[in-house]
Amino acid sequence: MLILTIWPLFALICLGYVLARAGFPEPGFWPAAERMNYFILFPALLVASLMNAPVRDPAILKLGAAAIATVCIASLFMLVARRIRGVPASRFGPALQGVVRFNTYLGLAIVTSLSGPEGIGRAAVYLAVTVPLVNVLSIIALTEANALRDPLGLGRAMLRNPLILACIVGIVLALSGIGLPFGGGTFLELLARGSLPLGLLCVGAALRPVAMRKDVVALVGNGALRLLAMPVLAAGVAALFGLGATEAMVLVVFSAIPTAPTAYVLTRQLGGDGTFMAGLVTAQTLAAVATIPLILLMLGIG
Repeated sequence: MLILTIWPLFALICLGYVLARAGFPEPGFWPAAERMNYFILFPALLVASLMNAPVRDPAILKLGAAAIATVCIASLFMLVARRIRGVPASRFGPALQGVVRFNTYLGLAIVTSLSGPEGIGRAAVYLAVTVPLVNVLSIIALTEANALRDPLGLGRAMLRNPLILACIVGIVLALSGIGLPFGGGTFLELLARGSLPLGLLCVGAALRPVAMRKDVVALVGNGALRLLAMPVLAAGVAALFGLGATEAMVLVVFSAIPTAPTAYVLTRQLGGDGTFMAGLVTAQTLAAVATIPLILLMLGIG
């Protein structure tokens, strides 16, 4: 049953890859579609989900705390490993992103398939907590102390992120209870419906198998940490925090999915090893076809 729930999501990724390699509809379509999704459709999904989320529910607060704990524990492990091996920022940045970042489109699609509106509301809260956190950690990892020397610049960069802005707007609407007048909520929901399928198609279009020819050992090791160790860690944290079934499922799913394709863009912008990051995204996305059902079945989720 779990396989039947998940395989259409990966089929969309495969379709995106095939369409992009076939040049359909045209090469310029995919960057434009990704920007449309990143700046408009996906923020609409976050706002629409968060504005109706029970943000005052104690279970939601525990989920947020568990999410922060999971990401921070993994980041601390990566930092210790870096101290031992002496890896430069250009390599450490992609490695850290490979472990703590996540493919939001795939995570939301899986959560929606498994638990519907209740799960997507919890997932939106999870994203509101973790999207800013992993972005800050990624920028610091890629720039060494530069980000720490300019906290105001880091703050401005974060506030220009459309996903973070959408999370802020959604939480304010949820806490105030004012909603959106004149059918604004329906408008956002209509925009949101296109986000996940288009996002998964764009994930497939962004895959770069040629990037996996280098750093095979590093790709396998990082992928094992992301796709196997992280969900086990998340399950342990969920048990420690006493999360409910839906909250635990959200935490584990977002810890079991591959890293985000947008990590490649950030890596290139900040002078990191773009080829290594592209290899991580591609290798993890391909491996996740097998690891996600395995992990969810082993942990009794789905």
